[in-house]
Amino acid sequence: MATLQVGHLGSDPGALSPQQLEKLRDFKIQTRIGNEKYLRTHKEVELLISGYFRKMFLERPDNIREFAADYFTDPRLPNKIHMQLIKEKKAA
Repeated sequence: MATLQVGHLGSDPGALSPQQLEKLRDFKIQTRIGNEKYLRTHKEVELLISGYFRKMFLERPDNIREFAADYFTDPRLPNKIHMQLIKEKKAA
């Protein structure tokens, strides 16, 4: 008697046709290009991430999740980023 595999979530490379795989590949490339363009035009994202990593490496918190939650929910963060953007524009 054959057994039925219930809940098998493994990848099946044969599930997509070659044409579908090509469309998926193109979609992934276009998504990466779009993401890169967004990040290059939104300096605040770079400031958020670099500021977070700088503070994390300096403080070396024991609970990284709590640290991240506190950092990104700090009500002063938007103003800090805004001030950094102004500072960088003046320097340019």
